[in-house]
Amino acid sequence: MSETPQVAIVGGGYAGFSAAVTLARGGARVTLFESSRTLGGRARVVDKYGIGLDNGQHILLGAYTETLRMLRLVGVKPSVLETRRLALVYPGHCELRAAPLPAPLHLAIGLLRAKGLDWRDKLAMARLMRQLKRTRFRVEPDRPVAALLADSAQTDKLIRLIWEPLCVAALNTPVAQASAQVFAHVLRDSLAAGASASDMLLPRLDLSELFPVPASRWLAMRGHTVRTAEPVKAILRYEHGDGYRLDGDPWESIYDHVVIATAPYHVAPLVESLPAMAPVVAQIGQLKHEPIVTAWLAFDGAVKFPEPMIGMTGGYGQWVFDRTALGGPEGLVGVVISASGAHQDIAKEALEIALLQELQAVLGPLPPLLWSQIITEKRATFACTPGLVRPKTLTPEAGLWLAGDYVASEYPATIESAVRSGVIAGRSILKRCGLKEQFFP
Repeated sequence: MSETPQVAIVGGGYAGFSAAVTLARGGARVTLFESSRTLGGRARVVDKYGIGLDNGQHILLGAYTETLRMLRLVGVKPSVLETRRLALVYPGHCELRAAPLPAPLHLAIGLLRAKGLDWRDKLAMARLMRQLKRTRFRVEPDRPVAALLADSAQTDKLIRLIWEPLCVAALNTPVAQASAQVFAHVLRDSLAAGASASDMLLPRLDLSELFPVPASRWLAMRGHTVRTAEPVKAILRYEHGDGYRLDGDPWESIYDHVVIATAPYHVAPLVESLPAMAPVVAQIGQLKHEPIVTAWLAFDGAVKFPEPMIGMTGGYGQWVFDRTALGGPEGLVGVVISASGAHQDIAKEALEIALLQELQAVLGPLPPLLWSQIITEKRATFACTPGLVRPKTLTPEAGLWLAGDYVASEYPATIESAVRSGVIAGRSILKRCGLKEQFFP
């Protein structure tokens, strides 16, 4: 092994760049490979008429501590995130807004003041949160979220307007199949944590520009390498000693460690020549996936929103984002549909018409539609089901590591999960090499 660890990272998404920044801060030499010309992995930008559209509109939470730390490290200014107190707004149905008070009063007062929820709904919500706190947010045995809600006698309205939307947004899995334990972790670190933990952070930049692009610049300024449009076909053991070669690396370098930070379904072909990885490949192969559909609608004129993000109920659309309020062009609206559902059974044209009708019912008359773009990420995340055993960062192949939102953790497949997995992979390599991350930019 060389005096300065040489580390290759395969995948230029949030996990890959978090690993790269961590390793660079610890003294390793990093080379990151991304097969696409666009950085970001599954959280990337798509161009439409010169406008950058996210392939899935995301929100961050104040509880995303590692993501926020990474943004600070690579020089991203806080102003690129529109910070708002938790507000679950369903026009004409329900409004639940966190109060500007310390925890737990922020949620308690917000619940007392909530519009569209009666006392039965409010008592049921408080009952579930008390129950989870009493068990320290342990759900034993793990079961579907729907069963947890039934066990705690949650009302139909509360399930439809609060719990189900939160579960599907966080776990990207329908409540009938979603893990109650993972959902409890999400509630513990957001609604039940400090007041700022439940703050919604809405990016003013597309997801590529938010972190991967500034992280790439940060690495380049420190002498590390980011190679785009250069797919790695396979990871191979070096024939004449320790280390790895990458099929697709034009430099034919030898790396002491390799971090695979791709989507899980890309792992198998990369490690086909490494027999020790067969159990990991089999485990990854057991993961099922859920889609996310984002409909981008550009109108010829302003669209009036009560909040930059609102919820919809009773139709296909789930969350609607006013991109104009978040630094986008006038009249640009994003509608998100998470997880599998009835929307998969109709054509894109029919879905667009239905979403326009749903929007008009919520927001009133709309300006003429200029253009639309429906982006479907068929395997956006793994299905976060009860008792799911996920692959670990450490693999049976010495020097080979996994990073990604699917890697074992308490959390579902989110940007925060991806970032945390990259940090863990990076720190694990540094520890193995006797190095330590330096706590300076």
